[in-house]
Amino acid sequence: MLPSLFISHGSPMLALEPGASGPALARLAAQLPKPKAIVMVSAHWESQDLRVSANPHPETWHDFGGFPAALFAVQYPAPGDPALAAQVVELLKADGLPAQLDSKRPLDHGVWVPLSLMYPAADIPVVQVSLPSRLGPDLQTRIGHALASLREQGVLLIGSGSITHNLGELDWHAGPESIEPWAKDFRDWMIDKLAANDEAALHDYRRQAPNAVRSHPSDEHLLPLYFARGAGGDFSIVHQGFTLGALGMDIYRFA
Repeated sequence: MLPSLFISHGSPMLALEPGASGPALARLAAQLPKPKAIVMVSAHWESQDLRVSANPHPETWHDFGGFPAALFAVQYPAPGDPALAAQVVELLKADGLPAQLDSKRPLDHGVWVPLSLMYPAADIPVVQVSLPSRLGPDLQTRIGHALASLREQGVLLIGSGSITHNLGELDWHAGPESIEPWAKDFRDWMIDKLAANDEAALHDYRRQAPNAVRSHPSDEHLLPLYFARGAGGDFSIVHQGFTLGALGMDIYRFA
C-alpha cells in the first residue's frame, strides 16, 4: 500500500533549481511502487466549497509572475482522470462532505513543480482536490480520512504546501545553512506533535505552536499537511531543510 505524503514545494524556481529537495523527491519516488494515479491537495487551489478536478487534459498553469522565461516554458502534461475524480467525489459524499467536479481546472504550480521532480515523465494521471482553507485543519483531516482507502488501490495521496511560509520575512541572499530560529522552533514543534500523534494540539497549532502566526500569516500552505496526515499512517521524515532563511522545505511520509 502506498503512503500519503506532505511536500513543501518552496518557490516555483524549484522546478529549475532543485537544490536538496529535488534529489530527495526523486529518491522518494524511486523507492515507492509506481502509482496508478495521484490525488493532490495544493495550497494554491483555495475555494469556498469542495471541488475535485475532472479535466482529462489539464494545462500546466504558470500561476505566478516575475520569474525567468525558462520557468514559464516548463510544461507538465500529465493526464487527468475523470473516473477517479468521480470516485473521489463519491468517497467524500459518503463521509458527509459534498463536493462537485470541476472539468476545467489546470495544474497549479503546487502540483506540477514537485511532480516534475518526482515523476518527470508526466505519465501518471493527476486529480486535484481543492482547499476550502477557511474551514481549517479539521476539514483537511476529514478529507484525508475519507480518501485514505485510495492508497490500497495504488493511488498516491499528496498534500503540497510548506511547513513554514512567511514570504515577507525571507532573506533572498541566505544560503541553505542559514535558518531563522523562529521558523525552526515552529517546525520542530510540528514534528514533535506529529511524532506524538497529538491531533488536538496539531489542530490547535495556531494557538499552541511557537511563532505560529509568524510562520504562517495565513495557513493555506500548512493545511495540506493535515490532508496527508489524515490519509496516512505512522509519521516519518523524508527530508528536512530551509531555503531563504525561513522557507521550510520538509517532506514527510505517513506510513
